[in-house]
Amino acid sequence: MTDLSSRVRAAVAGVTDPELRRPLGELDMVRDVHVDGGTAHVGIALTIVGCPAADRIARDVTDAASAVTGVDAVDLQVGVMTPEERRALTDKLRDGRPARQMPFGPDSLTRVIAVTSGKGGVGKSSITANLAVSLAARGLAVGLIDADVHGFSIPGLLGMVGPDGHAPVPTRIDDLMLPPVAHGVKAVSIGMFLRRGDADGPVGAVAWRGPMLHRTVQQFLTDVFFGDLDVLLLDMPPGTGDVAISVGQLLPHAEVLVVTTPQPAASDVAVRSGLVARQTGQRLIGVVENMAAMTMPDGTELDVFGAGGGRAVADALATDAEPVDVVASVPLSPAFRAAGDVGVPGVVADPADPASRAVAALADRIASQPRHLSGRSLPLRPW
Repeated sequence: MTDLSSRVRAAVAGVTDPELRRPLGELDMVRDVHVDGGTAHVGIALTIVGCPAADRIARDVTDAASAVTGVDAVDLQVGVMTPEERRALTDKLRDGRPARQMPFGPDSLTRVIAVTSGKGGVGKSSITANLAVSLAARGLAVGLIDADVHGFSIPGLLGMVGPDGHAPVPTRIDDLMLPPVAHGVKAVSIGMFLRRGDADGPVGAVAWRGPMLHRTVQQFLTDVFFGDLDVLLLDMPPGTGDVAISVGQLLPHAEVLVVTTPQPAASDVAVRSGLVARQTGQRLIGVVENMAAMTMPDGTELDVFGAGGGRAVADALATDAEPVDVVASVPLSPAFRAAGDVGVPGVVADPADPASRAVAALADRIASQPRHLSGRSLPLRPW
């Protein structure tokens, strides 16, 4: 029976916490486990009271224990971690880093990419959300920060907004927040923290100036537990205001994608966002031309927003030391737009759509590029 209890414990310990994305055994959430007359008595401790993943964890633990040969029934006891246990857990999650220290500094192996634009309305957020989902579909661990505090839209584009108009509030474990996950992307947005005043009222608006904007971005970078990421995307607000400056100060090693439409009214302004990024030390990795010419059923091309804007931005930003290219040209697509309006990324709703294929090709390009490690110290130790 002792051997059977050990096998049940091993099965339960291997269950993954859906929010922390780590096994329960690694998180010290498994308590007493023993088998008596074919009944497996299993105790687990959740991180907090009212854990939103409680039902799923209970179901997965019960299924894991039931699958062990020799177990006829499962008696599951669910408790909650003590404050001391939660502190130990948060220390483990930080991997030895002090509280409120940003894990995405210059020595981090996470690739940080800020997606920016000169003006609003060019589809920057749609590109960011779909790019994040495409990268996650390629097996990368992807995080997404909605840094467009005043014009947040990432929760809606990723389908995180429920029928009541609310996005899920991140679970908090002491001073750590766990970002909700959609389509394999861990995302956080100020829109997750705003509540409506009444059942039919609009979602609250944000009317903050520089210091509050800086603090919000900083908290997203330090207090949200993304875990080990391959790529962290930031959906930046348009223009060269407070958030752009804050991100330049907090993440001077970040890479930057500049999004524009083909028309000169957008492309001329987009150049400025790239120049400000470069002034803060960030590296431009390319220009995305969105809403480019679409191919009509008869084979003709309709360039609603003109042509050549992406190339003009790339040429204006290129230097001998830092060439800049148009890394994607995403055609105007009503279907791609409509998918985002109902909370389904276009790359998921219709992967064959020309716009979806263009974003997927951009994801392939980014995923195949090596991390820019120049000047970074790697976590290597001599034998």
